[in-house]
Amino acid sequence: MKRGKWFLFPLTLLLLAGLFCLPAWAAESAGSVADAVEQTWGDASAQIRSVVDSVVFPALGMVLAIAFFVKLALCYFDYRKHGQFEWTGPAILFVCLIFVLLAPNYIWSIVGIE
Repeated sequence: MKRGKWFLFPLTLLLLAGLFCLPAWAAESAGSVADAVEQTWGDASAQIRSVVDSVVFPALGMVLAIAFFVKLALCYFDYRKHGQFEWTGPAILFVCLIFVLLAPNYIWSIVGIE
């Protein structure tokens, strides 16, 4: 009897999910789904570009700049303690910072938004 109750609940959920699911069909006169996606991308690409240029890249730049200066300070303190300066961490963060600062100039031509 317990086994029947355990199978009844998932079976009921499956039947309800099948009952409430509706297939999505593209209208013949409106074109295909690919055309709708391309049109939506075309309409939203300018907004996406403005948000990424004004929010995402500056936030990444700020985080990388803070991480670079903190890592540089930690490497300096390590140098004062041990007498050897490790350039790897600050160099990687510096290259990433330069990449993020220059990315808005060329990233949109790679993605295809001009």
